[in-house]
Amino acid sequence: MPSRKFADGEVVRGRWPGSSLYYEVEILSHDSTSQLYTVKYKDGTELELKENDIKPLTSFRQRKGGSTSSSPSRRRGSRSRSRSRSPGRRPPKGAHRSASASVSHQADIKEARREVEVKLTPLVLKPFGNSISRYNGEPEHIERNDVPHKNTQEKFNLSQESSYISTQYSVHPRREEIRLKEVDSKEEKFVTKELAVRTFEVTPIRAKDLEFGGVPGVFLIMFGLPVFLFLLLLMCKQKDPSLLNFPPPLPALYELWETRVFGVYLLWFLIQALFYLLPIGKVVEGTPLIDGRRLKYRLNGFYAFILTSAVVGTCLFQGVEFHYVYRHFLQFALAATVFCVVLSVYLHMRSLKAPRKDLSPASSGNAFYDFFIGRELNPRIGTFDLKYFCELRPGLIGWVLINLVMLLAEMEIQSRAVPSLAMILVNSFQLLYVVDALWNEEAVLTTMDIIHDGFGFMLAFGDLVWVPFIYSFQAFYLVSHPNEVSWPMASLMIILKLCGYVIFRGANSQKNAFRKNPSDPKLAHLKTIHTSTGKNLLVSGWWGFVRHPNYLGDLIMALAWSLPCGFNHILPYFYVVYFTMLLVHREARDEYQ
Repeated sequence: MPSRKFADGEVVRGRWPGSSLYYEVEILSHDSTSQLYTVKYKDGTELELKENDIKPLTSFRQRKGGSTSSSPSRRRGSRSRSRSRSPGRRPPKGAHRSASASVSHQADIKEARREVEVKLTPLVLKPFGNSISRYNGEPEHIERNDVPHKNTQEKFNLSQESSYISTQYSVHPRREEIRLKEVDSKEEKFVTKELAVRTFEVTPIRAKDLEFGGVPGVFLIMFGLPVFLFLLLLMCKQKDPSLLNFPPPLPALYELWETRVFGVYLLWFLIQALFYLLPIGKVVEGTPLIDGRRLKYRLNGFYAFILTSAVVGTCLFQGVEFHYVYRHFLQFALAATVFCVVLSVYLHMRSLKAPRKDLSPASSGNAFYDFFIGRELNPRIGTFDLKYFCELRPGLIGWVLINLVMLLAEMEIQSRAVPSLAMILVNSFQLLYVVDALWNEEAVLTTMDIIHDGFGFMLAFGDLVWVPFIYSFQAFYLVSHPNEVSWPMASLMIILKLCGYVIFRGANSQKNAFRKNPSDPKLAHLKTIHTSTGKNLLVSGWWGFVRHPNYLGDLIMALAWSLPCGFNHILPYFYVVYFTMLLVHREARDEYQ
């Protein structure tokens, strides 16, 4: 049994998991079986660390002429701070520097590094829980403006100083900095890199950083997607949905609007909101916000699905006409689109009064772009989180209900006693997908949608319109265009679906476990590589086969959903084509972050 190196109560330096930064910690206990130390950071976070991740205080060089305290407020008031770092005392642009100024310049760089190192200390000392990264096995998103501040003045000072340092001391090496790096320690080099990263994080998004093609791109998406959605649905209702018959005959606009349909949609939305508010299911914390707060979320999506199923079953038993939804499918799509637009306007108007700390890292300051991408990160009415609610409830559960409506419509229109095997396969495959998402609801809390994108038209339209009315496209197609599937072919489709699901669920479970606790001993066999963001990427297990195994599983399942529709027309495979484009674009966003 190897002897322990550090005693209980000893104050040492512990490495924060996933980074190369060491912080002052206190040894609480030692597990002789796993050889792990339980340590406590200054902010109260308790973690288990390996012995080689702990170093004695004496192994770290003391800062010269400064307090050993890591309190940013104390360091901020210290007299050792260089006066030349004040923005009001900047030398004029192009001014000539003397030799003494060059020496002062080197001293300023060192002092800036020391001060930024201290200021950054609280950045990573927040307990991460289930939210260490967005996609493990994928590059973690770096949130701009994610620095927790004690007050508004401190936030302004940090932003101002970081901006000044980034221009006064370029990250590109100059002659003076090259000579300085030759005598600097490795710790100081890492702090310089950390400074550059954090300086970028607090910088507002620039025009060239706008995604989706900037303002012209989001303009086309906002007005093009709703039109494209209705064209697809109209094509699908034609007797021959060949692309040669594009565009389909267009109905009059007044024929697409029915107030009663809009009322039914509002009722559906309110019922799901009521289920969301029920005090059932566990409550978990989300990712740390800019000010260090962590919002609480109640995980009851699966319970909402069970309650919805009970309500729908009761309605069927009472003889409610669900065929009404199929007959007014286009009207329901328009009602959902109108509701989405009204909701987006409300979200944008309320975001104008939101404090800066509540805004999305993706917001740009351009009103039109922010209306699309979402300006406020977590819009809430009391404890009711609008974005989190819409992410999984009305649209995803509505998708299953629409599939059921199409199954009943097929039986009625085609005079079947039982649904076709193709319709059963589509319903079963997609039902498994939705149930899996609701059962693993907690995983959504660290997705890009929740931690990066604001809640605007993009997510509102995607969650409330695109998901229920496009993802149910295969079932809608089979109502008017039946396809007979043999049992041998059905068996192959089931195998394909299960293969995709195993890859999808296995990869996501592995990354979610790593995301919750990257230092978990159960994950010790997994290999990782260090990245410039300070975090690690999984490169073994499922994540050792391909870069994004979860996307691969998703695509395989999407193909399995379309195969029951046959090969008479390409229209049912639109979802596979679209989903491939979506995941390729999402992968590019991941790599950029």
